[in-house]
Amino acid sequence: MRVSELVERTGIPLATIKYYLREGLLMPGTATSATQAVYGEHHVRRLALIRALTEVVGLTVQKAGEVIRLIDSPEPDLFETLGKAVAALPPYLDDLADDYPRARAALERIGQVYDPEYAAVGQFERALAAAEAVGLPMSEERLDGYASHVMGIAEIDIGGVPAESPGSAVEYAVLGTAIYEPILAAMRRLAHQDLASRRLAAGSTSEQ
Repeated sequence: MRVSELVERTGIPLATIKYYLREGLLMPGTATSATQAVYGEHHVRRLALIRALTEVVGLTVQKAGEVIRLIDSPEPDLFETLGKAVAALPPYLDDLADDYPRARAALERIGQVYDPEYAAVGQFERALAAAEAVGLPMSEERLDGYASHVMGIAEIDIGGVPAESPGSAVEYAVLGTAIYEPILAAMRRLAHQDLASRRLAAGSTSEQ
């Protein structure tokens, strides 16, 4: 397809497509002349990925480029590549130290293997500190309960990682992490509403 068709298929303006080409986020088309090229379905899919990263996930073009480079050229160590890709997702933690005492103690209690340099460890530390600051520190009971259920969710997620290529695995991990986290948060709130309505309704009935 010509670039005009690519614009029509994706709804992305021509100027934006040209910008993605210049920045290396979108691979070049196949040249048919000095000034024209044709594009395929892989360009449509790549533009959908860029849109998801920038508009849904909220990454800057630069951060989206980091993820895309890892998809296109994953490192030999897939575990390390996935860590770098997920680290490109917000929130960012440039202002934190690297000892993370709360996160380290919590992870050691629940017996999880973790890389101290993994971005989520710092994110966990910040979240635990915020909970303490408002007078709601993470109790051991809550931590143990959360850990068992979150591990079940993680098993579903990791079980779905495509094995055919490292690049596909990185794309799956990044999009799955970023797009499903709001779904999990919404489902948790809906579960709270369901439980609260039933317990409050039961309490009201018993008082009558």
